[in-house]
Amino acid sequence: MNRAMYSGVAGLKTHQTRMDVIGNNIANVNTVGYKAQAALFSELLYQNSSNASGPNNATGLGGINPKQVGLGVKMASISTNITLPGSAETTNNPFDIRITGEAFFVVNNGRDNLFTRDGSFKVDAAGNLVMSSNGYRVMGWLPDPDDPTNIKPDTVTALQIMNAANMTYPAEATTQAYVSGIVDAESPEVNSEDGKIMNLNFYDARGYSYTAKLALKRVGDTSTNVNSYSCELTKLLDASGNDVTDKVGATMDSTNVTFQNAQKKNLLDGYILTGTGPAYTIKHDINAAGDYIEYKINDSADGKCVEAMKYENGATTGTQLSDDEAWDGVAKALGFESGDDLRNMRSAVQDNSTPPKTTIYEAGTQLGSLLQANKISENADGTPAEGAAAGTVLFTGKKIVGCIVNFSKADGSFVGVGGEGNNYATLSFGTQPDAASFSPIRIDFSALSNQGNEKVTTASATNGSLANASIGAGRMVGNMSGLSIQNDGKIYATYDNGQSKLIAQIAVARFANAAGLQKEGDNLYSSTQNSGDFDGIGVDITSDGGYMTPGELEMSNVDLSTELTGMIVTQRGFQANSRIITVSDTMLEELVNLKR
Repeated sequence: MNRAMYSGVAGLKTHQTRMDVIGNNIANVNTVGYKAQAALFSELLYQNSSNASGPNNATGLGGINPKQVGLGVKMASISTNITLPGSAETTNNPFDIRITGEAFFVVNNGRDNLFTRDGSFKVDAAGNLVMSSNGYRVMGWLPDPDDPTNIKPDTVTALQIMNAANMTYPAEATTQAYVSGIVDAESPEVNSEDGKIMNLNFYDARGYSYTAKLALKRVGDTSTNVNSYSCELTKLLDASGNDVTDKVGATMDSTNVTFQNAQKKNLLDGYILTGTGPAYTIKHDINAAGDYIEYKINDSADGKCVEAMKYENGATTGTQLSDDEAWDGVAKALGFESGDDLRNMRSAVQDNSTPPKTTIYEAGTQLGSLLQANKISENADGTPAEGAAAGTVLFTGKKIVGCIVNFSKADGSFVGVGGEGNNYATLSFGTQPDAASFSPIRIDFSALSNQGNEKVTTASATNGSLANASIGAGRMVGNMSGLSIQNDGKIYATYDNGQSKLIAQIAVARFANAAGLQKEGDNLYSSTQNSGDFDGIGVDITSDGGYMTPGELEMSNVDLSTELTGMIVTQRGFQANSRIITVSDTMLEELVNLKR
């Protein structure tokens, strides 16, 4: 009876544990990525009353089975149903990801890599892709530095997908353009003094947009069989419509840019330039109390290019102003709107930075030449003299000089450019001051024809390739406009300049025995000796046919009908074991009463 009672107690314990497992399953029926568990029983050791004996021919007796009394039940294992996928739930959140297959996301808590099927992610304030529930960082791979279009599978790293480098797409200067359409020799436009104006919209290396106005004019025959037209750059407009031809050095036949008196008027309004170089000073009185600012320009190979000191209340020691304030002051003295306008006039873009991070004006005489060119003559008292002649600054540059486009008189087909059979001419903005910003643009005229078109010329200019690929078209700086996650876990950023780029890939982990993983709570698992170790690199989810589905989550794989059925069976088992204890107690009570 004692054995029966202890067997009942063992049954109560194991059935209670099974009920705990079932209760946990039911509680997590709506938990993202939860994998249901199952409790398995095994019998305890047996007490032998007699051992088995075999048949005995001498006695003529047959074999006897062993006589054993069991001692109850124990919990054999609590298994996790890893392989059965949970149901899919659509969220339309692009950062929610459902895994198909037996892989796990890799996340990091700041110390260790852990594993989860919970794909409810978000982007935190630092731009990291993290778990929504606990902020653990999602791990993956970054693009190959040598080939940014491909991922380099390496030791997994936290995915900071919205860092400074990914928020913008670098600008690209336009290097290719095409002129296409029909040139009618009888067109009034091509026979006029102004010519047929074609607008070529293009970008510099900093992403600023410009419009080059090209004039197509008939210039007569170079031979009896050829019609000829000149193509000239007449204006270069910025995005605001201002003519910046002089500022970028795009002149017709000269390497000089002339600064008109109107650009130098600010030197007459409180700005006084002194010094002959390489050091210059611009003094600017800022009020009637005698306060002033000195802008110092160092045009030598050492020292800061531009700096400013503010002097107040007759003080001999000034307060240094910021770099931006210094550049703004010098710019206004020279007639520019802002320091950025002055910098942009001859800035050198490096490391695809916008605006440039490096010193804008390099050592030499660049800025000094600009100052001397803009310096208005002084009166005897040192004040600027009105009506001084305009100065010039050496800016190497040209427009399409001598660009002649030839067509056959016989059929109107394109012959070549410049009488040399070339298909193109080069629009160059010079080697200085903006060689890195303004790239030469190769303009292809081969798509242009010279035919009768009722005296109408339809020639137009277009940047970029005529093929599907946008080669040489140029682009502005792009700001991130969206993120997309592909089925293989690759993350692409899209930008408002029409570009996109690969920025990361979510890595996954697979285990030889995924059921051997240890639950850590919070929808997380850790590796064990029986699951196999994580190699620190992970795998591409598509390597065994798995994939990721953005905008969906994998819910739990708990089957409520199965769990409720199991709960009833467990309850009955618990009741039966309770009854064993009750009956054993009654029998013991009867024995006690017999003794009395």
